[in-house]
Amino acid sequence: MLTPQQRFAGLTPAAAQRTAAVAQALEQGRFAQAERDLIAVLALAPRHPEVLRLFGTLQAKRGNPREALDALLAARALQPADPFIHNTLGGVYESLQDHTQALAALRRACETGPGLASCWFNYGKLLFVFGEINAAAAALQKAVALAPQHAYARTMLGNILRADGRTAQAQAEFRKVVTQQATAGQAWWGLATLKPMPINAADIARMRQALQANTGAEADMVSLGFALANALDQAGAFAEAFTVLAQAHARARQRERWDAQQFAAHVERTLQAFAQVPRADAEQGSEAIFITSLPRSGSTLTEQILASHSQVEGTTELTHLSAVIAEESDRQRLPFPQWVDKLSSERWLALGREYLARTARWRERKPRFTDKLPTNWLYVGAIRAMLPQARIVIVRRDPLENCLACWRFLFNHHAYTHDFGDLAAYWREFDRATRQWQAAYPDRVRVQVYENLVAEPEAQIRALLEFCGLPFEAACLDFHATERRVTTPSAAQVREPLRSDTARAAKYGALLDPLRAALGMPQFQGP
Repeated sequence: MLTPQQRFAGLTPAAAQRTAAVAQALEQGRFAQAERDLIAVLALAPRHPEVLRLFGTLQAKRGNPREALDALLAARALQPADPFIHNTLGGVYESLQDHTQALAALRRACETGPGLASCWFNYGKLLFVFGEINAAAAALQKAVALAPQHAYARTMLGNILRADGRTAQAQAEFRKVVTQQATAGQAWWGLATLKPMPINAADIARMRQALQANTGAEADMVSLGFALANALDQAGAFAEAFTVLAQAHARARQRERWDAQQFAAHVERTLQAFAQVPRADAEQGSEAIFITSLPRSGSTLTEQILASHSQVEGTTELTHLSAVIAEESDRQRLPFPQWVDKLSSERWLALGREYLARTARWRERKPRFTDKLPTNWLYVGAIRAMLPQARIVIVRRDPLENCLACWRFLFNHHAYTHDFGDLAAYWREFDRATRQWQAAYPDRVRVQVYENLVAEPEAQIRALLEFCGLPFEAACLDFHATERRVTTPSAAQVREPLRSDTARAAKYGALLDPLRAALGMPQFQGP
């Protein structure tokens, strides 16, 4: 790893001092100060690797990944042994959805900076996103060995162990974090989502005290609120759980907002755009089974059933489809869906071949594979144009139960979940799109209703397999016995037989009447 002398080699003492000040300002989040000092340093040394690295880092933090990439690539060419360059490059490539380059950059960061916990943490985090569970766990174990107090690395390691079914080990990692730091909200949330939940009365008291003290970071306070509410729910204290959740959502909503009207307009533009795209009949895409839904609606269960079939490889929440679409948006220099009616059938099929190339690893053992990214319900038209023979399963659940389940769960980047009105608006757009897609493509889109699956599992599973063009296999009925890693929040549930007691709305009674009203449902009538 580079020493400070090597890092600043070639700079005058004055330039080196100012460059060090830029690095300190960036570390402290003083971006305006860093930018002012960088302007002066760039005038003195515009092609120095450390100056270019800091400029690229600032642009990345400012949300300008293209400018960041140019600067960091120039810095890397001049100083290829700097792990900080590779580490930042990994984050920039990830923001640009170039996951192959992101992994390569972060791998190189660990090679050039083997003693830097931050490099191993970022590498492990991205490996986890890719479903590389063993490699992710190994990277994160190196991070916590280098920095035992690294709460985020240890918490993510706990999440990976949970996804791998190693519940006791996951609990041990979460416990280490909350023992060190009572306000470690993500670790508390990890404990709150283990099955069975290992949180006791003493833990609840600690969480209440930590929330009241309000000394943690804002994100931790939000996570802590969700964890406490989940524990209170399990303890039967539904009124207090509701209050704590409402307070956590109020805090979260200050950090991320959602515009229902803007979203509805985007959905309308998407539906209208694909109404103009001619249907393709090419023999392409039969390998793929897309499973899409709102979160917390049973999509992981549906995937587990299909992944229990001898011909189907269960995957994870793949991002390849959205990446291909984003890259086409860049080529067209127009946002999705403004360009969709400009593409020829041949171009759509070319995009489909690109998607199949990127997902080829999932067909090494079995001929079919699942792609279960919830937000893909927006892209059903694109799937049909790219992969005409693909099957698309849209999973639905009772709207009140579905919205409540979303409201009770701590998500990243799901700002619509923080408000009952926003939740209902999002559900209505999903409902509208689902109905239009099924009407337009009845032979390739199946709506799988969660409650129907619970009520008559064998009949529903047989119908699901028939829709996907798969022969019936009894293993699909015993899906909970299928051994595979599940990285979504429903990992524990799919390792159990079907349950008929998952409805929770009645337990909250009239407290949910505002949500019922937003959904156009009658008020609570009692038991």
